[in-house]
Amino acid sequence: MARFHKKTDKRVGLGPGSFVFVGSQKEEEPRIRLIDYELEQLTEKEITDSASLKVLISTKTVSWINIDGIHDIDLMKNIASSFEFHPLLVDDILNTGQRPKIVLYDDMIFIVMKMLAYDESSHRIQAEQVSMVFGKNFILTFQEQRGDVFEPVRNRIRRQKGRIRVSGVDYLAYALMDVIVDNYNYIIERMGEMIEELEVSILSDPTPDIMEEINDYKREMIYLRKSIRPIREAVQNMIKSDNDLLHSENIPFYRDLEDHVTHALETVDNYRDMLSDQLNIYNSVVSNRMNDIMKVLTIFAAIFIPLTFIAGVYGTNFEYLPELQYRYSYFVFWGVLLVVGGIMLGYFRRKKWL
Repeated sequence: MARFHKKTDKRVGLGPGSFVFVGSQKEEEPRIRLIDYELEQLTEKEITDSASLKVLISTKTVSWINIDGIHDIDLMKNIASSFEFHPLLVDDILNTGQRPKIVLYDDMIFIVMKMLAYDESSHRIQAEQVSMVFGKNFILTFQEQRGDVFEPVRNRIRRQKGRIRVSGVDYLAYALMDVIVDNYNYIIERMGEMIEELEVSILSDPTPDIMEEINDYKREMIYLRKSIRPIREAVQNMIKSDNDLLHSENIPFYRDLEDHVTHALETVDNYRDMLSDQLNIYNSVVSNRMNDIMKVLTIFAAIFIPLTFIAGVYGTNFEYLPELQYRYSYFVFWGVLLVVGGIMLGYFRRKKWL
């Protein structure tokens, strides 16, 4: 399946809330995990009956429900019904080719982001869509497969580290978004180290493989930018909104998140410019090497032009050439060639053409 645009032919002609999964199934069986907490109490377990999740809406504790595997339509229908999801919200969760965004509803906020991973062997970025829905005292996170970057947040909840156990669902949503963005910066930093090392290779040994590497990194930077850029605008709109689910004391954290996204985006743009410069440097180095080769060949051709003329004159078939009857003509001929060639080489060196 294409990385930049996923096929949506399954959804053609269907109305909102049609429960059609768009993407690749990455898990055999979905998994539901619950972390339910308040300041002095913590419950962490796996849920096998999705119908039991509805009771969490009315509790006073904060409930984080994580679903790994969103291809199960029956499960998604039960969850959507229990939490009274808007039909458009359901469509956005099931379509894994969504553009990152934040949508504000009356009683909940919907967030779509790309969770990225860097494959060291192929030097390619792998992306997974993460959808978040949070209300007054619950947050649901939907992932395509098991494995994520959220473990530091889980550990902070378990250890009562920081303000996460006392700051509400909107702060938990911020913490999850922040760790995703932090992972962006880690990936950019890792790729940036290799991009900067390319410049040394370009100047020392500009092989076609290096040009291929530059083009590969440019493609990955474009993919990174596509995944990060919409988040900045979405967070800005979220901060400016007057939504009751966002508490004033947590708004500064979202502003800090906006700064992190801006930093990541600016760094991506810097590396894109650097790769363009490296491509220009590569072309310049290759062109200069070709010019050096052509200069040497041209100089040798210029030296052999008079020598070829002399050899051509004495290679004619005229019967009366005065020098042909001289006993040492052959040696004189070679002496003239060497002297003329030597004079031209000396002239070229003095002009610093060699």
